[in-house]
Amino acid sequence: MTDETPTPPNLHDDPLIAARIAKHRQAVADGGYPSRFERSDLASDLQARYADLDPGAETGVETTVAGRLMNVRDMGRLAFGVLQDVSGRIQLFVSKAMLGGDEFERFLALDSGDWIGATGEIIVTKKGELSVRVSSVTLLSKALRPLPDKWHGLKDVEARSRQRYVDLMVNEESMKTALTRAKVISELRRQFEDRGFVEVETPMLMAQATGATARPFETHHNALDLDLVLRIATELPLKRLVVGGIERVFEMGRIFRNEGIDSTHNPEFTSLEAYQAFANYEDIMRLVEDVIAGVAQAAVGTTTITYQGRHLDLSPPFRRARLFDLVSEAIGEDVSLATPLSRITELAAGRGVDVDPSWGVGRVAFEIYDELVESNLWDPTFVTDYPTEVSPLARAQADDPDMTERFELVIAGAEYANAFSELNDPFDQRERFESQAAARAAGDDEAHPLDEDYLRALEYGLPPTGGLGLGVDRIVMLLTDRKHIREVILFPTMRPE
Repeated sequence: MTDETPTPPNLHDDPLIAARIAKHRQAVADGGYPSRFERSDLASDLQARYADLDPGAETGVETTVAGRLMNVRDMGRLAFGVLQDVSGRIQLFVSKAMLGGDEFERFLALDSGDWIGATGEIIVTKKGELSVRVSSVTLLSKALRPLPDKWHGLKDVEARSRQRYVDLMVNEESMKTALTRAKVISELRRQFEDRGFVEVETPMLMAQATGATARPFETHHNALDLDLVLRIATELPLKRLVVGGIERVFEMGRIFRNEGIDSTHNPEFTSLEAYQAFANYEDIMRLVEDVIAGVAQAAVGTTTITYQGRHLDLSPPFRRARLFDLVSEAIGEDVSLATPLSRITELAAGRGVDVDPSWGVGRVAFEIYDELVESNLWDPTFVTDYPTEVSPLARAQADDPDMTERFELVIAGAEYANAFSELNDPFDQRERFESQAAARAAGDDEAHPLDEDYLRALEYGLPPTGGLGLGVDRIVMLLTDRKHIREVILFPTMRPE
């Protein structure tokens, strides 16, 4: 790089940035930046190891730290800096007498946002601040753009989502959320592996969207001249593997649904689906309780949390409540599948719930639940026993073929899991697929398509199986006290700038 290196047009007009560019070019002229740097300690490790030292203490222990310089305070013959790494922050204590005049001036010339390495003795200042008394400083990379708002924070939610790299630098809670998400994913994987589940990968590109009722993203494969869709669920491929003999199987990965964006929905999200042979939905309820509690304990150290200012206890057992009982309570009148369609439609309309003329009693009841009940369920609740009409892949109850062995887990007014005893009768499954196909032909874009290969798999025999879909992003939201899903997805879907 030379002085003639072109400057991007969005940088050269800002005098603060111009000054940083000049420093960068001088650093390049002086030999450039090192290709690596050996760090001995993270800030959080030092803070934990030396937490009990008294003010004014000197340890005689040398450390080397590295990170982003968040600010510099010039006090004359002393200077103080705040160094931030992935784990936290530590103060740099810089003395002109120790560092030497030239090096001291070079330190003062550093800017907020610069990546540096520093070596020195671990001390505690007279004011009680754990610090590194710096004996050498290395500039590792120059930040050409200043940190926003004098490093006190990037506050605009949209700007934070678009520029996550800046958000992580200046908002401590955003970094904490990102690291908690990693803990959640790691612990979810461990919870299932410890129970004998095998992690697999299934296709993201599929010939048709199966396993859920959602509109897919469509694409085209040129070499095969084949229209494909991005998966909306992993359910049917995973159940094929249970048919094949992998008795406990799970996948954690991205799902894509061509739908709206709101506080709990992003078109691209992370889901965990798991299937356990010889189990039913009661077994899966117990599994979910234990997994949620285990993840909370591992990620945030407790199962008792505060979410949006309200208390939540994530320890088992969770409440159980039947869907029709909750609907009856919400509308003040007992309803069931035996309720006349005209009456339940009237009840729905009277409460502002839109009803399609093609729907049966089960679908209308589900819509009432979705509109009036779910958002009011705060404590962890298994909502059980869903109509077959809205559960095309769930096993029917032994004493009522119009109801299924299905539950959804609702916490703080949002769905976190959907699970059921899997339908394993190929004839019953065909009938339900055909019913869904008829709805699709009548204009329901989200109705489930008929999947002949899956029916063929069922004809080889699916053992009694319990299945689960778990919303990973929502679990992270819960455990980090985040209200909007874009806060827990590092790169959420957004309109172009």
